[in-house]
Amino acid sequence: MKTMIDVRNLLKRFGAFIYTGDRLGDLELIELELDDLYQYGFITQQEFLTAKLCIKKEKNNHLKGNG
Repeated sequence: MKTMIDVRNLLKRFGAFIYTGDRLGDLELIELELDDLYQYGFITQQEFLTAKLCIKKEKNNHLKGNG
């Protein structure tokens, strides 16, 4: 998992589609969804950690004005 597209495809596997029109808001909701999926054992620790890392990078890019 290297991009946000990969993260969104992971969520799509579970029927979760997140789009609010607010990029940071979307990232926050995606994080919450990932937390729940991991907590209930639907995704592996590796999937969870790499997805969280992608989100962190995306947030940093957005806040720097690159995204």
